Amino acid sequence: MLYRAPRGTADILPQKQAHWRHVEQVAVSLCQGYGYQRLDCPVFEDTGLFTRSVGEDTDIVAKEMYTFADKGGNSLTLRPEGTAPVCRAYLEHGMPNLPQPVKLYYLAAIYRYERPQAGRLREHHQFGYEAIGDADPAIDAEVIDMAWQFFASLKLSRLSLQLNSIGCKKCRPAYLAVLKDYYAGYTDNICPECKIRLKRNPLRLLDCKKSSCLQIASQAPRSIDHLCPECGGHFNQLKEYLGLLQIPFAVNHRLVRGLDYYTRTVFEIQPEGGSAQSTIGGGGRYDDLIEELGGKPTPALGFAAGMERIILNLKQQKIPIPPLPQPRVFITYTGEELKKEALKLAASLRKSGVSAIEATGSRSLKAQLRQANSLGIPCAVIVGEEELKKGTVILRDMTTATQKPVPISKLPKILG
Repeated sequence: MLYRAPRGTADILPQKQAHWRHVEQVAVSLCQGYGYQRLDCPVFEDTGLFTRSVGEDTDIVAKEMYTFADKGGNSLTLRPEGTAPVCRAYLEHGMPNLPQPVKLYYLAAIYRYERPQAGRLREHHQFGYEAIGDADPAIDAEVIDMAWQFFASLKLSRLSLQLNSIGCKKCRPAYLAVLKDYYAGYTDNICPECKIRLKRNPLRLLDCKKSSCLQIASQAPRSIDHLCPECGGHFNQLKEYLGLLQIPFAVNHRLVRGLDYYTRTVFEIQPEGGSAQSTIGGGGRYDDLIEELGGKPTPALGFAAGMERIILNLKQQKIPIPPLPQPRVFITYTGEELKKEALKLAASLRKSGVSAIEATGSRSLKAQLRQANSLGIPCAVIVGEEELKKGTVILRDMTTATQKPVPISKLPKILG
């Protein structure tokens, strides 16, 4: 039987690693520049963490989570999103006692049982960051600025920032009542899922992607017209800060995000002319989540971006990626009896900081040089019997096919 990777997963092959490492390095450098520290959480958590935080009526909890019982009878779930585990760790490890806001970032695998599509698999990967413990709209602006600078550092262009405010638990109930009244006149026109949402989670009506519901949602009452003074002031200040940072944005009243814990600010970054399905990153505030998980009322917000979708956009825009470091030299030998000398030389060069590969097996020198050429290694060292007697080796430039004898003692400096 020939085994294959499970549907919705993919091997990240060596020839694909350059894109992944580049995006990760840009992400890490960005977070360090803004004072965010790395946090790695377990790949699975107590199921209740996600049902309580993400929302039982969301598609993630209702349809997409990988949940299982362990041998102790505990219900565990593979991580379907990154924010709830960060909040759990914030509470568990006493981070409310640290200077606020606490700024954390992560690079993590995410698991959702959904239809695999380009840039979004059942096992996909996210870069995300969270700022916990500050309600100032300036932090909202910082989080959005980080996201904008992240994509700019990757040289991605033609992006649009979609922005909205969905209010708080004080003003949202009145807005939801208005929204339900509006949709009551379209119950025969909306999709079956939206009929359920109308009763159980009306805010999700605005997030439906089905064509039968899009036009209805586009004319729906806007959340920004029903904000309380505090939420309205927060949103206005945020827009002012984004103007100061010269970050262009469009207010999108259909933007609500797919998780129940969001409050006030929500945002997404999309390729221009794209749709919600093409979003490459997004986030928002979740000022009630820490309290929901057993902590004190704590304002917070964050951002996450799918690595696969970012890489897809890098390739679509044909953005050049720095190559990964490769061995500097390939060590060859002219006869089987010199293999030990080649092995010792390769080890010596590595200890001197020069990356090296040595030939193996009993292939001819010509075959060894072909291998060096196929690997794209720029230099080859030929260990020959006569040269060794003189304390030298042959250094060959694989690009020009020129070669010259050099003292073994000077190789680290020449190749370094």
